[in-house]
Amino acid sequence: MSGACLGVGTLGAIEPIRRQGDSRLLLGLAAYSFRRKMKWMKGKPNEEARAGGDWDMIDFIDYCADHGCAGAELTSYFFPPEFDEAYLLKLKRHAYLRGVAVSGTAVGNVFTHAKGEERRKEIDYVKNWIRHAAVMGAPHIRVFAGNARKGVSQKEAEKNFLECYEECLELAGEKGIFLGLENHGGIVSEADALVRIMKAVDSPWAGINLDSGNFHTTDPYGDLAKIAPYAVNVQMKVSLKRKDAKEKEPIDLPRLLKILRAVNYQGWFTLEYEEEQDAEKAVPGILTEMAALLK
Repeated sequence: MSGACLGVGTLGAIEPIRRQGDSRLLLGLAAYSFRRKMKWMKGKPNEEARAGGDWDMIDFIDYCADHGCAGAELTSYFFPPEFDEAYLLKLKRHAYLRGVAVSGTAVGNVFTHAKGEERRKEIDYVKNWIRHAAVMGAPHIRVFAGNARKGVSQKEAEKNFLECYEECLELAGEKGIFLGLENHGGIVSEADALVRIMKAVDSPWAGINLDSGNFHTTDPYGDLAKIAPYAVNVQMKVSLKRKDAKEKEPIDLPRLLKILRAVNYQGWFTLEYEEEQDAEKAVPGILTEMAALLK
């Protein structure tokens, strides 16, 4: 179903999302913010955990509830090595009873492999998480594109990505799960490439996971404005780094919100804290600032 501009036939294309009513942003928090508190990391004991790093997803959901977050993004990296449907339902039940929505989850995939075993492994991984998300009632999964493989052109890498993405979107559509492609470097390090890919996809369950800190260009805010019309989820970083800059700069939160409101974005506005300062000390104040600006 991919677009002809990328060498694959198409029945249609994604257009900017049209939303009725006024822009409305909901405060969320990503579990990745507390990556040094989590007991597990990608199926193994978390070697980067600091003292007291024994959180389970239940602990994170409780943190969201206690700090006024309407949504909890349950990053896949921090799930136990072996879990079953009963565990996913436990999380769903606990979140509901604490008044917190499971806003989504996030995976770390690579979709630029050519046909073969590596590609199949990545597709199956994402499909498994689509099924997990459906059980938890998580309506969105953040996915990556990946880097172009050695010796592969940008055009061919985009074609490889689209073949993987669209296969997963078929299952995502059956389960009612959005697959938000993040502006996360690699073949989508620039806004024009990401928009080109979005326009080549024919699925109502595709969209962009807009990450405010991931464009390392000369005009990151201009690039965020280009992709905002396709956003189905937003992850807010507290800083960004322009091209050739020596240091990061604080995010201009009012400017970011103006970009989102200009396209009538309605949905999750999720803090994903990645700074070196202890999250337990920094996150509460950031959430307070965000909540005040979302009113």
